[in-house]
Amino acid sequence: MAKKSKKKKHDEHVDESWLLPYSDLMTLLLALFIVLFASSSIDQEKLDKMSAVFNEILDGGTGFMDHTSVVEKPDAVTDGISAEEAAYLQDQQELKEIQDRLDNFIAVNELESTFATKMTDEGLLITIRDSILFDPGQADVKQDYVEIADELSKILKLDPARHIVVTGHTDNIPQNTEEFSSNWELSVMRAVNLMKMIIDSNPELDPKFFSAKGYGEFNPIASNDTAAGRTQNRRVEVLIQQLVQEDGSKVNE
Repeated sequence: MAKKSKKKKHDEHVDESWLLPYSDLMTLLLALFIVLFASSSIDQEKLDKMSAVFNEILDGGTGFMDHTSVVEKPDAVTDGISAEEAAYLQDQQELKEIQDRLDNFIAVNELESTFATKMTDEGLLITIRDSILFDPGQADVKQDYVEIADELSKILKLDPARHIVVTGHTDNIPQNTEEFSSNWELSVMRAVNLMKMIIDSNPELDPKFFSAKGYGEFNPIASNDTAAGRTQNRRVEVLIQQLVQEDGSKVNE
C-alpha cells in the first residue's frame, strides 16, 4: 500500500517548465501590440518612445509590467508633445476663439469689405480699411464709426490680458499739410487715436498692454501704382499678440 501511495503522488506532479517561456511569449506579444498601437499614429516621437521600451524588453531586462510608467504619463505617450508645445496649441486655440467672435461681429454688421482677420506668426491680425474710420488726410476717427471702436474694446477685454499693437499704414501719396508733414505722422496718429478710443470705451482695459506705431507708406500689401492697390495699403491693423511666458518668451519660442 505504501508503494502504491508513492506512485500516486508522483503521478499528480505536473511539469511547469513550460510556464516560463509562455510568460516570455505573452510579454513579447504585449510589447508588440504597444508598438503597433504607437505606429498607428503619425507622431514619430511617440513611436520612438514605445520602440525604446520594446527594445529594452527584448534585451531581457524586465517584463512589460515593469514599464507602467510609460502609460502613466499620458502627456508623453498619448500626446507626444512637450509642455511648451502644449502651451502653444492652447494659445492658438484661444486666439482662434477670439477670431471667431470677430468674424461673427464682421458678418452681423456686414463689414466684410472693410474688415478682415488673419492668424499670423505673431498672433491674430485685424485689418481695417482706413476709409471706414478716417476722412482723407485726417487722423480723427469718424463719429459714425465710434461704435466699432466700442465693440472692439469689448472683444479685446481678454483673460489673461494680451499685448495689443495698433499700427497705421498709408499709400505713397505725399502728405504736406499743417497738421501732417509726412505719411509717417499721419499713420502714427491714426493708430494712436484708434487705440485711445478703444481704451477709453472700456475702463476694464489696461493701457499698459497697448501700443501704437506707424509705418507710413513703407509697408504696403499691394502696388501703389493703381487706385485699388492704394486703397488696400491705406489701413489700420490691430494685432492681438501671443501670450508671453514668465521668462519673457512667446509660447511658440
